[in-house]
Amino acid sequence: MSKDVASGRRWGLWGVLAGALALLALLAVGMTRDPRELPSVLIGKPWPDMVLPQLNNTAPDGAPIGPAQWRGKPRLVNLWASWCGTCREEHPVLLDLAETLRAKGRADQLIGLNYKDQPADANAWLNNLGNPFSTVIVDANGRLGIELGVYGAPETFIVDAKGVIVWKHIGALTPEVVANEIMPRLEERS
Repeated sequence: MSKDVASGRRWGLWGVLAGALALLALLAVGMTRDPRELPSVLIGKPWPDMVLPQLNNTAPDGAPIGPAQWRGKPRLVNLWASWCGTCREEHPVLLDLAETLRAKGRADQLIGLNYKDQPADANAWLNNLGNPFSTVIVDANGRLGIELGVYGAPETFIVDAKGVIVWKHIGALTPEVVANEIMPRLEERS
C-alpha cells in the first residue's frame, strides 16, 4: 500500500471519528431539552387582536370577545378540544387550577380557547367533565391557532395584564407545571 493511500485512509478515519463525536454532542444537547419547551417567537409580543365568539355554554348570547376585554389582569389561556385525548388527561388539572384561582378570587384568569371543534361537542365535554373556564372563546377554523403558532392541542399561554404573551407550554399541564410555572407567573404579574 502506498504512503498516500495509507495517509488518506487515516484522514478518512479521523473524519468519521470527528463526525461521530459531533453527532454525539448534538444528541447530548438535545437530550437535555424538554420537548414541550419549544421556544415561541410570540413571547414578548401582544396576543393577536382577534375578536372571536364565545362558546354558548359559557356565554348564552355567544357574544364575541377579544383581548381588549382581558386587559388589566394576567390571564391563562388554555387551547383545548373535545377530540383531543391529551386534553382529557389534562382536564382534572385545569379543574384543580380553577378551584385554586376561585379560592383566591381570581376565577376570571382562566380562559378556554376551543380549537377546531364542533360547538355541540365542546358544550357536551364541559357539561360532562366540568367547566374550569371563566369563558371559552371559539377558534372554529383554527385561524387564531395559526397566529399563535400552535403545534396542536393542548397548549397553554400566559398573557400579562397589558396583553403581552409571557409564557407558553405545549402539551398537557401537570400539577408540577401549575405549581412551579403557572402560579408564580400569575401571581408576579397580578
